[in-house]
Amino acid sequence: MPTAIFIDANFFLHRFPLAYLDKDKKDPALVAKTLHEMALDHLTQPGDVERKDLYRIFVYDCTPLSKKAHYPISGRAIDFSGTPEATFRLQFHRELTRLRKVVLRLGRLQDLSSRAFWRVKPSVLEKQLLSGKREFGSLTDDDFEPDVLQKGVDMKIGLDIASVAYKKQADQIVLVADADFVPAAKLARREGIDFILDPMWSDIAKDLHEHIDGLRSTCPRISKMDLIRHKLAKAEKEKASPPSPAAEAVETGTSDAEKVTRPEQASPREERRFKLWKAMGMLDSDKEVESSSE
Repeated sequence: MPTAIFIDANFFLHRFPLAYLDKDKKDPALVAKTLHEMALDHLTQPGDVERKDLYRIFVYDCTPLSKKAHYPISGRAIDFSGTPEATFRLQFHRELTRLRKVVLRLGRLQDLSSRAFWRVKPSVLEKQLLSGKREFGSLTDDDFEPDVLQKGVDMKIGLDIASVAYKKQADQIVLVADADFVPAAKLARREGIDFILDPMWSDIAKDLHEHIDGLRSTCPRISKMDLIRHKLAKAEKEKASPPSPAAEAVETGTSDAEKVTRPEQASPREERRFKLWKAMGMLDSDKEVESSSE
């Protein structure tokens, strides 16, 4: 019997730059193709019977934010339908629908009109404000992000898994996600389904192992040293080639505005650690990442 694969696109996009260092995360066609290839790799795994029969690849996501709002500090207007993130998601969805045996299932973003629309970015809150490095009065528009939640995605995943299990449309299910999947996994296993979890090398709770039949990730497993090398190489490249004025332009808030792109660089702590390891001859270490990036 065939294999059915279920993928939480938001989780995949979060893990993508940590697993595929040399691939452009801003290229929707490349990202969609990589998702498809990663899913198909589950059909030919060492130690498992080769599975040539694929039922479907179900991909779950939400339509991008399209409302208009005003920044919390400057009060400037912004149309989210014209942001690079919205453009990427829409093109990403179109690319997915063109791929063989891919089914795109869309949820919705929760309407937060009755709540404060903006929130301080977790990285700013935890690493700067709570640590005392910055004060609230120093916050700028770049320190905030829309406070939106996906709705309907987890429910659709659970319902589709139940449907596939009850109708005996597959005898193996692969789930690429990090959300609470225990009820769906229990139901599928009671129906005789071989339930495989693919966390893309991120950590999962120890008690979840009793609810799955196997743990398997098909994306590359990147070592800590690889991440540091990549960040340092990227930082050196950006120092040699300063960004163009267009990349430094402030977002205008119009529908065709582009967000300011800030290069990801190695932190001073990582640079010191890299130099220390280099001096100690530890650059060939195979210590691997077992959790999400900071």
